[in-house]
Amino acid sequence: MPGLHWRIRLGIVFMLLFSSGAIFAQKDSPQISVKGDLILLQIPERSAEALDGSEFARQIEDLCLEEREEAVIREVLSGNVPSFSRNLKALRIQESLNSTTYELVIYVACDYLAIGSDLDYLYMPLTPAAAQYLADTLNCILPTKILVDKIYKQAEIKLHPQPIPPSDSMTTVPIFHQHTDSIRHQYRNKGLERSTDKIVAGHKKDIILSNKIHDLDRTSGCVVIYGWHRSENQPIQPVYNGHVDWYADYSHGVRFISNQVLINGIFMKAQDLLRNPELSFLLSSEGVIKKLYIPVR
Repeated sequence: MPGLHWRIRLGIVFMLLFSSGAIFAQKDSPQISVKGDLILLQIPERSAEALDGSEFARQIEDLCLEEREEAVIREVLSGNVPSFSRNLKALRIQESLNSTTYELVIYVACDYLAIGSDLDYLYMPLTPAAAQYLADTLNCILPTKILVDKIYKQAEIKLHPQPIPPSDSMTTVPIFHQHTDSIRHQYRNKGLERSTDKIVAGHKKDIILSNKIHDLDRTSGCVVIYGWHRSENQPIQPVYNGHVDWYADYSHGVRFISNQVLINGIFMKAQDLLRNPELSFLLSSEGVIKKLYIPVR
């Protein structure tokens, strides 16, 4: 179990990245449409010398958790992610309340966070603190339960969950790599083409924002997960906050959603909507999300 030194060390790494200029996103700057309904995460283009997913997996296989997450953060902020992890696609939602119709456009990552190239990548589970840090840095939020459902419903490519028998190795890089390979095989077996601009869902559980993160009945921090849909409205994983906040296994995915949304043609921040008693229903089945962060304890 990671101790306090892990949290201190991770915080130091975050500060070093910031002070060294490794953080490229400006939180209040607009994200620019580059191709129709797509916008891009504000990270550098992937270098031709960047590690492929398989090589990255080998390099981090024997690292402890804090060192592994430091390595992941460095790779993401240097741009070493495949196109489908950096492309955010418009997803349209229409809801009505008290005779008022709301047209909402959110921009969701086409797939979960991965490290590497479009051809050789590694889906990368993260602890909630690291996922939250990257989301904040990239001017994004993590999804809520209702957004996970809406993303699955509108996804152009729906994959099926592929559970691996429970074991002590579920949180290790070799199992992360094994599960990535099983998802790649599913594409081939279904005759699907790996697309960089189509939303894919069903193959991971999501780390989500929820009031359950700050459940007063808990004595320790937690990660809240949800999803792994077999079909619409049939997730394997209900909303669950039973894992400690340093836990991340192969089934967990990190999907970024732009903090900029369009509501009836006007740009707003998703965080402001989630804090709004009247409009939070557009993004949350829990109403207002009281604390829009995952704490590092």
